[in-house]
Amino acid sequence: MASGLYISIIDGKVVVSDSFKRDRSEKGHSLIELPESYTLIDIESTGLDPTFDEIIELGALKIKNNKVKDSFQSLVKPESEIDPFIEDLTGITNSDLEDAPSLISVLPAFLEFIGSDLVVGHNVNFDINFIYDNCKKLDLPYFSNDYVDTLRLSRRILPELESHSLSALINYLGLSEEGHHRAISDCEKTKDIFDNLKNIVKERFGDEQALRDYLRNLSRGVRAKDIVAQNVDIDKNNPLYDKYCVFTGTLEKLARKDAFQIVADFGGIPQDSINKQTNFLILGTQDYRRINGDKSSKQKKAEQMKLKGKEIDIIPETVFYDMIEDYLSDER
Repeated sequence: MASGLYISIIDGKVVVSDSFKRDRSEKGHSLIELPESYTLIDIESTGLDPTFDEIIELGALKIKNNKVKDSFQSLVKPESEIDPFIEDLTGITNSDLEDAPSLISVLPAFLEFIGSDLVVGHNVNFDINFIYDNCKKLDLPYFSNDYVDTLRLSRRILPELESHSLSALINYLGLSEEGHHRAISDCEKTKDIFDNLKNIVKERFGDEQALRDYLRNLSRGVRAKDIVAQNVDIDKNNPLYDKYCVFTGTLEKLARKDAFQIVADFGGIPQDSINKQTNFLILGTQDYRRINGDKSSKQKKAEQMKLKGKEIDIIPETVFYDMIEDYLSDER
């Protein structure tokens, strides 16, 4: 299917819109996960548009329990010569590609290597779109694996960085740039970045579920630190005053933002994740009703802290409301 941009002038203004939309309805889903087993992929191409540009190298690493167990690498002969810019950028020359296999002969083997694994890559949408479109073009099965994009992760985990490109993260994390813009080398660098991001998650959030809770709040436009108290006359004797409060799970009666606001208006400090300052963990009603020990990561962490002597109370949503209502009743 053809694609591109449609440019027109309306009322003296230049308007740019998609002339066609590619059909990628069978494409996998982008996930926020930190798996220990997955396949890392990277491609090199002659440009950025899967419609006009070609794949010239495929690379993948099979990861099991965070260790590299196998690898796949192949140059791919394009139908047209690559230009000097791509040669300089990748180090892949036209002479390197003269005897390389065609895409139709190597892509099936690449797909077989990946299998049904969760896919990981940096700006991996780019790679997946090339693979998906070429599978359609070559009448191969849809490439529908779910995927984790380390670019997406880094933007959320390291929002303080100005750039989240592979090169920027390589420099930020102090990794070697040798071999950058070659498929296997970029896979190796992406794994190093992914491992570093996992460590940062453990330091900042505690675990994967805490990260998901944080990202869920971001997607809702809610961050605890952005909540400002609207009540200027705060009684220091209320049960929430100067208390650090974390919520977990879906609240039955309040949106998370409104719950944060109540804490702040009572002089408390809402938090996105548990740390040594936390005084209350408030469980959404559904979380409190869970059975078979299926507890949120926040609850597990709070229980561990309490067992070690930390003064932290784990209360259901209903008790949170009772605390507020009892205090207001006493005041009346």
